[in-house]
Amino acid sequence: MWHGSPALPDDLWAALAPLLPPHPPRSKGRRPRLDDRAALTGILFVLRSGIPWEMLPAEMNRGCGMSCWRRLRDWQAADVWRRLHRVLLERLHAADEIDESRASLDSASVPAKKRRSATGPNPTDRGKAGTKRHLVTDARGTPLGLVLTGANCHDGPLMAPTLDAIPPVRRGRRGRPRRRPDKLHADKAYDARARHRECRARGITSRIARRGIERSDRLGRHRWVVERSHAWFNRARRLPVRYERRADIYEAFTFLQASIITLNQIQ
Repeated sequence: MWHGSPALPDDLWAALAPLLPPHPPRSKGRRPRLDDRAALTGILFVLRSGIPWEMLPAEMNRGCGMSCWRRLRDWQAADVWRRLHRVLLERLHAADEIDESRASLDSASVPAKKRRSATGPNPTDRGKAGTKRHLVTDARGTPLGLVLTGANCHDGPLMAPTLDAIPPVRRGRRGRPRRRPDKLHADKAYDARARHRECRARGITSRIARRGIERSDRLGRHRWVVERSHAWFNRARRLPVRYERRADIYEAFTFLQASIITLNQIQ
């Protein structure tokens, strides 16, 4: 018997609802479509608890697990989850709660149960299959941009794609959208001339730890926030281990958690 509360934040639903695609026409004789808010509640429950879809408690009255899975898949195909994250970033920016003076960049690997797309042999886990999350945050740890790759991808070449994954964020209805921090802090895995050139090309001052000079076990006063943000992602029990065979489903969960973290920063 399920006794918990799904606890769907009203603010999250209010931000998501305008982004949802129109419902497809329903043929006669088919059972009624699962309500969108109920589907999101079921998706959140699976994300937070980490349970398999087929074990979604019937007592929640949020439909079956496969109905929620299909809604997650369809909204991912409609780019809903990325747009939701951007909407919440704009709301945070309008409240002057995004600190773009400094950003921090780092990656974290998670094991994958099977070798699928966006997985690779993890060199730090005896070559087992894994997925790597490349993340850039502002000075407060708010997720700005993220990219998912196989665990065997080197961090350095993914710096530019991760920076380019930051969406243009507008403060209110006027003004030019902004998508670049002033400074970027990263560890010595990114210490290469190409990385410094990529920062300069984007108008970013690079603060990358130098090889052979700075200790690798010291994150510094500014780089620790991205490590904390990775820990915030892993609070959602569906993310520390990738069970999803499909990369788009795991990406959808990751961006949904990014939106939840951003919403918590607003509150």
